[in-house]
Amino acid sequence: MKKDYWVLFLFIIAKFFLQYSLISPEYELHRDEYLHLDQANHLAWGYLSVPPVNSWIAWIIKMLGNSVFWVKFFPALFGALTIALTWEVVEELNGTLFAKVLASLGMLFSVLLRINMLFQPTSLEIFLWLFLYYSLIKYFNSEKVKWLYIGAVIFGIGILNKYNIAFAVLGLIPAFLLTAQRKIFMQSHVYWAALLVLIIVFPNLLWQYQNHFPIIHHMKELSEKQLVHVDRMDFLKSQVLFFLGVIFVIIAGLGALLLYRPFEKFRFFFWSCIITITLFLFFKAKDYYAIGLYPLYIAFGSVFLGYLFGKGWGRFLKPISILIPVLLFLPLYNTAFPNKSPEYIVSHQDQYKKFGLLRWEDGKDHPLPQDFADMQGWKELAQKVDKEYSELSKTGNTMVLCDNYGQTGAINYYSKKGIKAVSFNADYINWIDLSKKYKNVIRIKDASEAGKELKESGAFFEVAKLKDSVTNPYAREKGTAIFSLQRAKINVNKRIQDEITEVKNRWK
Repeated sequence: MKKDYWVLFLFIIAKFFLQYSLISPEYELHRDEYLHLDQANHLAWGYLSVPPVNSWIAWIIKMLGNSVFWVKFFPALFGALTIALTWEVVEELNGTLFAKVLASLGMLFSVLLRINMLFQPTSLEIFLWLFLYYSLIKYFNSEKVKWLYIGAVIFGIGILNKYNIAFAVLGLIPAFLLTAQRKIFMQSHVYWAALLVLIIVFPNLLWQYQNHFPIIHHMKELSEKQLVHVDRMDFLKSQVLFFLGVIFVIIAGLGALLLYRPFEKFRFFFWSCIITITLFLFFKAKDYYAIGLYPLYIAFGSVFLGYLFGKGWGRFLKPISILIPVLLFLPLYNTAFPNKSPEYIVSHQDQYKKFGLLRWEDGKDHPLPQDFADMQGWKELAQKVDKEYSELSKTGNTMVLCDNYGQTGAINYYSKKGIKAVSFNADYINWIDLSKKYKNVIRIKDASEAGKELKESGAFFEVAKLKDSVTNPYAREKGTAIFSLQRAKINVNKRIQDEITEVKNRWK
């Protein structure tokens, strides 16, 4: 083992330590995590909102006991691997130990600490973006075609993890055409590698076809309900904040790709960055979609600054540049992570508001950051549903029907009664089991629509009552109602099947 790898090992240890220390005990899992964990119980080649790779990881977590430790382990692992691969990129570019340390600090004290808190496809996605870029660096340095095939495998896995990685390739193709590396398109192995990508992703494409391409419906819904609130200037501001401590390194990396002779053959990476960011702006993408871009430019910038600071007056800038990522991270440490109680955040609104952390996807400010509010109230909901389920199940089969995937997944994760809640929302619509004849329904209704439930559903049951609600004042689900609907006058199974059919017809 190279001596400097011991330094890398220390960074990896620090990464895991920070990830497990950044979430205060007051917070539960995030709403998205519950859905991803539930996918382990319904393995398939595709899902309505994401491709299948994350479900495979969820299955491993399930086999390991489904504890919070393992839920948090895998995103932390992918974050650590991203740091290690950034180190390898710097080494491939002949960077010094200083360059490796600077790049690793920039990666450690960055938005990745927040991304790697949650079990979602994004942590692996960022690693795969960098791995794709790394394979191109290796190819152009060695001209060994095996790196084209390695890149193809990485891209194929990336598509099966999250479709967003397609933007990396959409940025690279015109970037090649703008530089001398357009000669890559004369290499026949590029097209064989493209065929390999198609083979890898084919099972997911087939699943999409068989299910009437729900990704199109999902993207339309995302555009209408979330992306419509995206402000392009806010998108650009976020890009600066993501890696604030090494923004000067990223700028140096982009500049070096244009001016530094040893990087001349990698100039296409400058244009791919510009083109990819432009595409994100055009489509009004969420700000975090672009995070996978930056580890590469941190690596290039670190190598270039290592060269500049290696002689003369530049030597005095080395310790300063090492300190900057640490010092600029400290203000973010106190605001960007759920390491403060909800009570503290509510009483210190200004320091969160100045970073735009209180703005939710509806475009409005709220007492807690949206991700933090999405980590509150789930255990309370599951416990109250368990209580009502114990009573109703004595009189017949009881279905727990929820309004959204967060409610459904959280009940399934925390329930002590083995409840398998269902919903018409997200992937749960494909997982509704109608093999039993249901007599009772526990209806979980969003607070905004709870008032209509007794009137709309009460007529179909002999007894209809509002039994409880989520009372946690900090939860995004505050006010979510729990209705008890007993002794159905109708065929519940048929009514549910009709609703499933109606929802799926909207996708066609």
